[in-house]
Amino acid sequence: MPTFDPTRNDRPSSRWRLSRASGVKRPHSPPHAGRRFGVSNADLSASVTVFLIAVPMSLGLAVAMDAPLAAGLVSAVIGGVVVGLLGGSPLQVSGPSAGLTVVTAELIQLYGWRTTCAITVGAGLLQILLGSLKAARSALAVSPAIVHGALAGIGVAIALAQLHIVLGGSPQNSALDNARALPAQFQHFSPAAPAIGILTITLLILWPRLPGRAGAALGRIPAALAAVALATAVAAFAAPHIARVDLPSWRAHVLPELPHGPAAALATAVFTVMLVASLESLLAAVAVDKLTAGRAAAPPGDGSTPSAPVVRSDLERELRAQGVANSLAGLLGGLPVSGGAVRSSANVRAGARSRAATVLHGVWVLLASLFLVTVLEWLPLAALAALVMMVGVQMVNIAHIRNVHRHREFPVYAATILGVLLAGVLKGVAIGIVVAVVLALHRLAHTRVTVSERDGRYAVTARGQLTFLAVPRLSRALGRLPDGADVTVELDGSFMDHAAYEAIQDWQTTQTALGGNIVITGRAGGHIAEPASAAHSCCRPWTPWRNHHCHSADAVGADTVTVVPLAAAALAREAPDSPTVPSTFAAERPGAHRLLSGLSSFQRTTAPLVREELARLAAEGQRPSQLFITCADSRLVTSMITASGPGDLFTVRNVGNLVPPPETAEASGGDDSVAAAIEYAVDVLEVESITVCGHSGCGAMQALLNGAPDSPRTPLWRWLRHGSPSLRRMRSRHHSWARIAGRLPTDAVEQLCLTNVVQQLEHLRAHDSVARRVAAGTLQLHGMYFHVGEAQAYLLTEGASSGTGPDEVFLRVAPHAPPEHAAPSRSGTLHGQTAGSGPGSAPWPDSGTGPGAAPGGGHGKSSRSDPLQPASDASVGA
Repeated sequence: MPTFDPTRNDRPSSRWRLSRASGVKRPHSPPHAGRRFGVSNADLSASVTVFLIAVPMSLGLAVAMDAPLAAGLVSAVIGGVVVGLLGGSPLQVSGPSAGLTVVTAELIQLYGWRTTCAITVGAGLLQILLGSLKAARSALAVSPAIVHGALAGIGVAIALAQLHIVLGGSPQNSALDNARALPAQFQHFSPAAPAIGILTITLLILWPRLPGRAGAALGRIPAALAAVALATAVAAFAAPHIARVDLPSWRAHVLPELPHGPAAALATAVFTVMLVASLESLLAAVAVDKLTAGRAAAPPGDGSTPSAPVVRSDLERELRAQGVANSLAGLLGGLPVSGGAVRSSANVRAGARSRAATVLHGVWVLLASLFLVTVLEWLPLAALAALVMMVGVQMVNIAHIRNVHRHREFPVYAATILGVLLAGVLKGVAIGIVVAVVLALHRLAHTRVTVSERDGRYAVTARGQLTFLAVPRLSRALGRLPDGADVTVELDGSFMDHAAYEAIQDWQTTQTALGGNIVITGRAGGHIAEPASAAHSCCRPWTPWRNHHCHSADAVGADTVTVVPLAAAALAREAPDSPTVPSTFAAERPGAHRLLSGLSSFQRTTAPLVREELARLAAEGQRPSQLFITCADSRLVTSMITASGPGDLFTVRNVGNLVPPPETAEASGGDDSVAAAIEYAVDVLEVESITVCGHSGCGAMQALLNGAPDSPRTPLWRWLRHGSPSLRRMRSRHHSWARIAGRLPTDAVEQLCLTNVVQQLEHLRAHDSVARRVAAGTLQLHGMYFHVGEAQAYLLTEGASSGTGPDEVFLRVAPHAPPEHAAPSRSGTLHGQTAGSGPGSAPWPDSGTGPGAAPGGGHGKSSRSDPLQPASDASVGA
C-alpha cells in the first residue's frame, strides 16, 4: 500500500539540488531568523494550514491514549505557543506526542490521568536539566537503527490499537493483546465505523495524487483536513448514530495531583516519557533542517514554495523549550508534548518563514477550542482513529529499513521493534542497545584469514578489523607458512591496533631475515596505530602512479610494514588463465601495468563507497551546477582541488584551458568541441556558473611565449592560435598587468597564465548562450588560477581602479576562511572589495612591488602579512 503524505501540497522537481560545486552562496541563519517575531503573509497562511491538521490529530491522539479529549487541545496550544516562542527550531511545530501514544495509554491505565500529568511534569523538568547540560547532541549519538526501530515499534502499536477503534471496538492495554484480539474484533463489528475509517484512509492516500489541474488545486488543501472533513460530512448523513467526539466542559477539566505509586516505577515512567519525547523532537528538528535546506535550494518559479533562509536548529535550546512545554502541559492537564514530523513538514511545505507560523497555529487552536466546540463534536471517532492509524503506519519508514539493511544493522532494528512491542518502549530500547553492542563486538572480533599459494608464492588475506582479538587467528595462519617464503599479505580492513601491527612486524622481520620476500598491502594503512615511519601517511588520500617511495621495494627497510597496491596480483588470482593479466606482483615491477593496478585498487577500495551515489546519479541523470574549463595538464586534479565529487562538475579540459571565440571557429571551420560543451552545459544542463581555471608552469603558455612557426600546420599549433589574443593582451599597453595576492607575477610565463584566464573569460562571454544567461543574471563567470608548486588556489576579482592601477586581481583562497559573499560584476567575474583599494588609494600597500615594478622582481613578500587576505579571501565555489 502506498504511504500517504498529509502535508504534500507541491510536487518539487528533482532536478534542483544543493551542490558543493555551486558557486552561489546559500544564506545561513540570519541573525533575526530565530529571535525576532514578525508575521508575514506566508506565515499567516502556513499557520492556518497547520491548524487545520493539528486539531483533528490532537483529538485523535487523545482518543488513542484514552485521555480527556480536551487534553489534546491543551497540548496543541502549549506546543504551538510556548515551544514556538522558546524553541531552537523555529519552523518545527510541537503538540501531543504521537511517539508517546502507547506509553501514555499504559500510564493512564496504571496510575490514572492525574498522576500521568504529574509524570509529564517530571519529564519536562528532566528535559530542561538535560538541555542545560548540553545533552541534546549526545541523544542523537544513539544508533539510528535503535531510534528508528523504537519509533517503528511505537507506530505498529499505534496502528494496532487504532484499528480496533476503526472497527468500532475498544483497544486493549498492549500491542500483543491488540494483535490477539483482532480476530474476534473482525467477527463482531458494525459496518458504519469501518466504512468511515476506510473512507478516511482512502482519502488520505489518494488526495495528494488527484490528477489534472483540479487535482493540483485541491491538493493545496491538506490531505488530513480533507479526509476528516469529507468523512464527517458522509457520517452526518449516512451514519448519524456513529460515535463522535464528546468534549466535556472546560469547568470539568482535571489538573494533576501528587503521584501515587512505587518510586522506582514512577521514576522509570518519567525517564521513558522524557526519552521518547526528546528523541522524537530532536529527530523532527533535524528533519525540518533538511526540509528547509531543500526548499532554499529550489529556485523561484519551479512550483515550490518561495525560497527562505536556511535556519539551523539549536538542539539544546529546543530540548529546553520542550521541557518547559511538557512541564506546563502536565500542570494544565495536557498530554505529553513533542515535535511532530507531520505538523512540521506541513508548516515548511506551506511556506512558513519564521516562528510566527508556529505560534499562530497554537493561537488558532486555542480559539477553536473555546468557540468551535459544537463543530468539533461532529467529528467521528472512526475518522480520527483512521488518521492516527496512518500516522502510526508512516512511522514504519521503508527508507529507514533500506538504510539499516544496507548498513547491516537490520538485526538491531528488528530487535528494537520486537522489544517495544513485547516489553515496552524503555525495555525495547535497552534490548536494541544490547543487540547493537553484541553486533559491534562480533564485527570487531570477526576477522577472516585465508591463505592461498600460486607458483610458489603465498597470498594471505585478512578481511575485517585487525585488533588484538584477531591476533591469535592471524598468527596461526602466518605461522603455517614455510620459512623464507615469498608472501603477500593483503589487509582488507579499516583499522589495525598496535597488537596486530607488532605481530605482523615481528613475523615480517623473522621472514625477511630468513630470506623471504614480504609485501604487505591493503586498506588498513588508512587507520593504523603504528609509528609514523611505517604508516606512509603521504600515500593518502591517493597513491600516485610514479615517483613515490611506496612503490620501491628497495626503499623499504626490513622493520617496516609497506603499504602498496596489489591490483595485478588480485586480478591474477581471480583470472589466472587470462593472457592480459600479469603473473608477477605490482610491488616487484612498479613500472608495469599502472593503469590495471589503479583500476583494481578503485574496484577494491573506492567503488564500494561511491557505488550508491553513482547508482543514484545513473538513475536521475547528471545535474551539475558548474562548468569547469581547465588545462589538460596531468598535475591538475580537478576533483581534488575543488573537493567535488561525482555529479558536481561538468569538466572541459584542453591544452591551455582555451575557449575559442565563436567567430573564429565559424570562419576557419575549426574545432567546435569546446563551444558544444559550453552550449550543452548552459542550455541543457543549465549550470549556475562557469569557471575558467589556469595554472602555473603551463606548457601551452610557454610555447606561445617562445613563438609559433610561420606555418602552423600541426594540430597543436592550430589549436594554440586561440591563445594568441592572450599574448597580445599581455603585451598591450592598454591592459594592466594582472596581480596575484598583492604581488606581480614572478615571470612572463606566470603573467601570461593569469592574463590568459582573463582573456578566455572574454571569449566565453562572446558565446550567445553565455551572454544571454549572464545578462539575465542566472549565470556567473569565475576566473581561477592554481599554483601547482604551492598547492594554492587563487580567485579572480575586480579591484576598483582609478585608471592607474591594475584591474585584474587574483586573491588567495584561505584554508579556513568561510566563503565570502560574491556577486557577479558587470563583466561576470567575481567582484570583491579589496582592503586598501578604491578610487584614489594605493592598491598594493606594503607589497614590496608597485605598478612600475618589473615582473620577476621577487614574490612580493612584505614585512607584514598580506593586506588583502583578511578582507578578500574567498573559497572556491566548487
